[in-house]
Amino acid sequence: MLQVGQQAPTFTLSDAHGHQVSSADYAGRHLVVYFYPRASTPGCTTQACDFRDNLASLEAAGYAVVGISPDEPEALREFSDAEQLTFPLLSDVGQAVARAYGTYGTKTLGERTMKGTLRSTFVIDPEGRLSHAAYDVKAQGHVAELRSTLGV
Repeated sequence: MLQVGQQAPTFTLSDAHGHQVSSADYAGRHLVVYFYPRASTPGCTTQACDFRDNLASLEAAGYAVVGISPDEPEALREFSDAEQLTFPLLSDVGQAVARAYGTYGTKTLGERTMKGTLRSTFVIDPEGRLSHAAYDVKAQGHVAELRSTLGV
């Protein structure tokens, strides 16, 4: 697991439209990076819509937001269009970025145990260091907690 103060792992991934988006694109800015397990599922929809609904206040405070999942770009595009998301969703099909951030691991859904992306959120400061790291967060209410932590 990554710790606050560490240099954030860099990434370049395809967005919902197949364009390359890099963490370097946000250099000099605050960036919220949230990892979620799968587009269009109830929890991930709740979380994405919560970020969408709070995006204006986050942006007004100087924070950009990107979501990362193991979904293919086409699934991200369908999800983004259906939920009218106004921030980039990035495709981490091989989960290399999730592994770099320590958000890939064992999780339990009901009675099933499996490997996958753990719902987690990071804030990268303008110098590329982590100013916030939260692993295994809940979909509902997480954005409100994050806003409180950030003073937004």
